[in-house]
Amino acid sequence: MKAFVALSICLVLFSCNALVSNALDTVTTNQSIRDGESLLSAGGTFELGFFSKGDPPKRYLGIWYKKIHMTIVWVANKAVPLADTSGNLTVTSGGSLILFDGNGSGIWSVNLPIPVLNPVAQLLDSGNLVVRDADGSDSNRTLWQSFDYPTDTFLAGMKLGWNRTSGFDRHLTSWKSIDDPSPGNFTYQLDRNGYPQFLLKQGSDIKYRSGPWNGLRWSGSPNLKPNPYYSFGFVLNEEEMYYHYELLNRSVISRMLLMPNGILQRSVWIDRTHDWTPYLTRPTDQCDNYASCGAHGSCKVDASPMCRCLKGFVPQFSQEWDILDWSNGCVRRNPLDCKKDIFVLYSSLKLPDTRTSRFNESMNLQECKVVCMKNCSCTAYSNLDIRNGGSGCLMWFGELIDIREFSDSGQEIYVRMAASESALLPSHQKKHEPVMGLAVSFGSVFLILVLLTICVLQCKKKNMELPEGDNPEDQEEDLELPLFDLSTIAIATNYFSTDNKVGEGGFGPVYKGVLMGGQEIAVKRLSMTSRQGLHEFKNEVRYVSKLQHRNLVKLLGCCIQEENLLIYEFMPNRSLDSFLFDPTRREQLDWSARFNIINGIARGILYLHQDSRLRIIHRDIKASNVLLDYEMNPKISDFGLAKSFTGNETQANTNRVVGTYGYMSPEYALDGVFSMKSDAFSYGVLVLETVSGKRNRGFHHPDHRQNLLGHAWRLFTEGRSVQLLDEVVKNSCSTSEALRSIHIGLLCVQRCPDDRPSMSAVVMMLGSDIELPHPKEPGFFNERNLLEESISQSQPNEITMTGLSGR
Repeated sequence: MKAFVALSICLVLFSCNALVSNALDTVTTNQSIRDGESLLSAGGTFELGFFSKGDPPKRYLGIWYKKIHMTIVWVANKAVPLADTSGNLTVTSGGSLILFDGNGSGIWSVNLPIPVLNPVAQLLDSGNLVVRDADGSDSNRTLWQSFDYPTDTFLAGMKLGWNRTSGFDRHLTSWKSIDDPSPGNFTYQLDRNGYPQFLLKQGSDIKYRSGPWNGLRWSGSPNLKPNPYYSFGFVLNEEEMYYHYELLNRSVISRMLLMPNGILQRSVWIDRTHDWTPYLTRPTDQCDNYASCGAHGSCKVDASPMCRCLKGFVPQFSQEWDILDWSNGCVRRNPLDCKKDIFVLYSSLKLPDTRTSRFNESMNLQECKVVCMKNCSCTAYSNLDIRNGGSGCLMWFGELIDIREFSDSGQEIYVRMAASESALLPSHQKKHEPVMGLAVSFGSVFLILVLLTICVLQCKKKNMELPEGDNPEDQEEDLELPLFDLSTIAIATNYFSTDNKVGEGGFGPVYKGVLMGGQEIAVKRLSMTSRQGLHEFKNEVRYVSKLQHRNLVKLLGCCIQEENLLIYEFMPNRSLDSFLFDPTRREQLDWSARFNIINGIARGILYLHQDSRLRIIHRDIKASNVLLDYEMNPKISDFGLAKSFTGNETQANTNRVVGTYGYMSPEYALDGVFSMKSDAFSYGVLVLETVSGKRNRGFHHPDHRQNLLGHAWRLFTEGRSVQLLDEVVKNSCSTSEALRSIHIGLLCVQRCPDDRPSMSAVVMMLGSDIELPHPKEPGFFNERNLLEESISQSQPNEITMTGLSGR
């Protein structure tokens, strides 16, 4: 009898387990799915269970196509694999879904937003794992779903994008390799800056951009057209913005996969061949590579060469284009003059990067033109939606980046051009040229009045000193910049509200503002009591307005009406020092971002020293003067202390030594001698700070009294440079890149200027594997003893140490 009872119990338990592993799509409270068991969706399309990847093999909980051998579409514990087959998935009475290891430790879990009486987990035939309350008033309401947490696969019914209310983001992340589901280097994410578009990134670097949604498809995918197998669309409202697709034929099996190598591929399963057949791949060719032709450059894949400037633009550096280096893009053939400008139509294009765009869904194209014309910072406009003849308004502010030409199905965009480019206008627009001529005449009168006003204002300020080395005849150059009304800037900054204040320096405060067209700006306001600020103001107007480089902050205009104001593009991530030296925010600067910053600053300084219209010495390279854009790309700012050279000049002397402790070269701090090698020294300090996450000035070590330069030198000579690395990047960085960066940093801070490399050599060393020379002893490696003592014994130059905050 006992044997019969025992056998009966075993049969019952076996039947329960068989229900979980063979038939059920649902698991209920206190049930478990153990390794070897699974859930099967009602239609038999998808299965949830445990699988192995890697060598040695690791175990993961995931979802795959039942009839397609191990095509994984979702992984739960991608970052925390199981070492053996002891895992089990349990729905607890408290409403949690927990994956336990063999020790009873939860390694992955789902916590529901509200308590429920009878939670159940169900695998749907769409491939979505959902958790709901079986006894609730709305038993079909989803409380959690795997579709909200996609891995590398985009399935029908998913939403790829943002909940604008909660800030919740759904995006794809590649596997690290085909045998390692842990998060890889590539992401495919809807970018919310400006008008939404998808960005394919490797770390923080953009590799491909979809272009904006035009009502029918993404601008960069003209071949994405309606078909009988699935529908697709983009939703943008007050609560959500997302892309989705739905299967129209349930017999079709389709997926979009972000592969470990960064290729985004949409494919269908073909039963006859038992294989996935791709029919859409991004990036497809060289023209899909982000910004391959630089600003205002257009890429056409079947042309030779594939890059050319938009009509009305010319290569910024023609010698680079001659060797097929298009990265620095194009500049205008003729400068703009705001009120006189015209708009030229360009057709069959992938629309430019929209991260600095603004949009309005209710405007028509003519209204869009009027608004763009009134805003001197608006560089182009287009229809937002191309359906039914076009509607909505999309406007660009700043450079036009990542454009490509298509043979057909591209889009139209109107680009702001100088009136002298009227020959580019199509014939149907040229009939308006007499009106334009009249406008130009009025504009000329207006310009004369503006210049007279400026002269009056400058007479009132006749007691202002010119920056050192300026000549009165140079003042005409100061006007090569758009002028803003004080009232416009006051409104944009909420009348210089303290809530809008984002920084403070020797010149005065900096405010964030938003112009009427929606463009974000940073406003530098000259302090009424600052004499040094006046020099800075005039220098910025004189120099920065002439500089155009992706690693230099862009000066949009100025105001000299009652107050002196400088208006810049706004950098949302503030300055490098706000991340680098902050105990919590520095973790956001992984090695990829830091190495990109090291390279970007080098390229920016090289442009100043060698490739700009003027040969410029910055004289204040430091972490707080490096600003970071939306993508953490570096831009050098603050040219108030800059000096320009002409001809074959390479160095100069000054009686006013200005700069920042810890970044100044010995020959500049002690003798007032500055040169391009002075900037190289400051750059070397900045490299060592970026690698280590420590400030040079104020650095303390328990074993010695040397500053950061001395500490780095000591570690290098002892073969221990790796110990200089910031702890937060040690486990993720490329050791060879980091050690090379330290080596280059030490070459730049050598005591003798002649020993330091030029910035062109630095850029070459960063981008190659050439053997580096052995660095000599750095200057000021024991700052507290040498620098202060030397300054006190040096000739009586005026020593002005500034510490300006980031803009």
